[in-house]
Amino acid sequence: MVAEDRTQSARPATGDARRRVLVSLSEQRLRLLDGSELIAEYPVSTAANGAGELEGSHKTPRGRHAICEKIGEDAPRGAVFVGRRATGELCTAAAWAAAPERDWMLTRILWLDGLEEGVNRGGAVDSRRRYIYIHGTPDQEPMGVARSHGCVRMRNDDVLALFDLVAVGTEVEIVE
Repeated sequence: MVAEDRTQSARPATGDARRRVLVSLSEQRLRLLDGSELIAEYPVSTAANGAGELEGSHKTPRGRHAICEKIGEDAPRGAVFVGRRATGELCTAAAWAAAPERDWMLTRILWLDGLEEGVNRGGAVDSRRRYIYIHGTPDQEPMGVARSHGCVRMRNDDVLALFDLVAVGTEVEIVE
């Protein structure tokens, strides 16, 4: 039953099926494409531990994914999420300074579902079960530098913009 639900959620719900996201680990860049046309480009921060698919590795998984859930549509910029739920707090400079080592998930979450069986889907390599997201991070965190725990971090303003440009089902390819 779970596999059926996951397959269904990975199909495009709305929007143009030609629209896709490309994340380059080596460049620390995220590009939104419509066919071959570049729509938007953003700096990101992927895993400090590099690329990898194994659960518990704290690495960013490679391969083809799809956005299976969009979380936080009505949350304010800087809203803090724990377990994909808004906590009611906002990440301020003071909050970040008090806990800079915290893995802050802010503003919006795009949850990724692996599409390649045995690569990023199923067993110990399942991106969705690893809770791999594209999400906002504190403004003080540098972009273009691999520092995350496995997710793709973005500036809050950038993740707000991307959230509005993609739909559930949009493909996300993560490459080295």
